[in-house]
Amino acid sequence: MALMPLTLSWLDIAVRLALATIAGALFGINRGESGKVAGLRTTLLVCIAACTAMLQVNALLAQAGKHSDSFAVLDLMRLPLGILSGVGFIGGGVILRKDGFVRGVTTAATLWIVTVVGLCFGGGQLALGMTTSVLGVVTLWFLKSVEERIPRHQTTFLTVEYDSDLLRDRLLEALRLAGCSAVAVSASVRTEPAGYEETLEVRWWGTRHIASQPRLLEIAIASGALTARYSNSR
Repeated sequence: MALMPLTLSWLDIAVRLALATIAGALFGINRGESGKVAGLRTTLLVCIAACTAMLQVNALLAQAGKHSDSFAVLDLMRLPLGILSGVGFIGGGVILRKDGFVRGVTTAATLWIVTVVGLCFGGGQLALGMTTSVLGVVTLWFLKSVEERIPRHQTTFLTVEYDSDLLRDRLLEALRLAGCSAVAVSASVRTEPAGYEETLEVRWWGTRHIASQPRLLEIAIASGALTARYSNSR
């Protein structure tokens, strides 16, 4: 594996920045197509920043070390470590938790791998950076369809309005027959018009494909619910 040279030519710098830009763009396009907040520009900036940090380390290699009459040591690896720590804050900012659902974990992991790829390119580890980029792109683009076909416990929240306990019992029975389990997480009484509003946590076993998910709204309306709405399943 090639080591960082003590001096860099402008060609070396251009190649490393170009590869970092391409890798950041590939990851960013994937996140942008998924409608994520951290899209093309964010991943590009993170990857280029990480690459530039390692280029700076490379430029300072000749100044590393400690003089016999000095108490200070130039620890160059603190710079990329600081970059990784900073990306941790950015990754934490894209992770959201709302109504029991956690979103943005994959985007945070994407920012992390983009940072590592940028550090590899900036440090001159071109083969390692390209290999990591290929593995990351394959994971994001091609393994998503595989993940969606893996059966697992799915969860969603179904909010229904009804005007009698009989309709509620009918709904719970219909959900059971559809292979779902339902637990009430909140309930309230309406006065105008009289009735009830209840939010159910509905669980079932299946894949993420829409075709494999129970038709919860149709089941609720067919059971006599006045209105029904639900959040996206995790």
